[in-house]
Amino acid sequence: MEETGNILLNWYGKNKRVLPWRETSDPYKIWLSEIILQQTRVNQGMAYYLKFVNNYPDIKTLVSAPADEVFKLWQGLGYYNRAENMMKAAQIIMSDYGGEFPRTANELKRLPGIGNYTAAAIASIAFGESVPVVDGNVYRWLSRMFLMGTPINSAAARKEFAAKASGIMAGHPPGIFSQAMMEFGALYCVPESPGCSRCVFKGRCQAYEKGVVEAYPVKKPKTEVKKLSYYYFHIETTDGKVLIHKRERTDIWKNLYDFPSEVFDASQPSFSIEKSKLLKSLKLENAFELTGEPSRYVHRLTHRIIYARFFRIKIKKSPFLWKKSLLLVDQKDLKKYPVPRLIERYLQDENILI
Repeated sequence: MEETGNILLNWYGKNKRVLPWRETSDPYKIWLSEIILQQTRVNQGMAYYLKFVNNYPDIKTLVSAPADEVFKLWQGLGYYNRAENMMKAAQIIMSDYGGEFPRTANELKRLPGIGNYTAAAIASIAFGESVPVVDGNVYRWLSRMFLMGTPINSAAARKEFAAKASGIMAGHPPGIFSQAMMEFGALYCVPESPGCSRCVFKGRCQAYEKGVVEAYPVKKPKTEVKKLSYYYFHIETTDGKVLIHKRERTDIWKNLYDFPSEVFDASQPSFSIEKSKLLKSLKLENAFELTGEPSRYVHRLTHRIIYARFFRIKIKKSPFLWKKSLLLVDQKDLKKYPVPRLIERYLQDENILI
């Protein structure tokens, strides 16, 4: 085990990427990078990390920021519950810990949005706690190295793989070792077509020796992709205002803004806009003008496919704002509101500044 760790750290010293969050031991910046990089590639997350550090250089400035401002900065990164949990965690750190991050993985896991992996990353990198980091890259490397067949998306996997990582980490600097494991999986022990013949672990990797590298890691079958269909109504007044809707339900776009919408039956070939339940609720069923043909979009998320049709209409009277989540705002101010990527795509195609 010790020799495996030595080989890994030697590889890391020669091949690691220069990344800004590796140049600091500030737990705030390490935490920020880990939250942003959940479900996000480094090349995409880098720009967001730099924006957040520039706008909110410490926990105090993040806590003081308006929620809409934070969501707007996050726009396009997806998984918006990360941003919501990030703000909740920041509030707790300020109120319960005096602005200082908890120093152990167990304490960190009590904060919203911080699970086993993120807690271990912060604790090991920022505070030197000897706790193993196990992310997708580490699962892949360990499963191949030691022919570990437990499905990595099963309840038993984390404990088993964490124990294996702990054995290899023993005697090595925890922070550097954690980053080395993740980096090796990200850069070299990649999901498809890894360079096994040139690998520093070529003589030690059990999956390579048995010719089954591509079969690891093992995963249980994926969750079925859910298909959703919506009509969106881009409703404009004659004096340049637009009706928008703040999403307040617990879903992937909670706290973001979109257009008022209703579910449609994708199997139906046509739709009579005059019969829209939404327009009736706004008391607009006989007081609008349709502008052109509806725009159609297919928007793919991890476990969902959204089929959307956008109707752009002009209204002749003020809508009935029957719930607080409906807002009538100046179109020129749309850029201030954080919106889902689907809405952003539509607005860009309509040449509306966003």
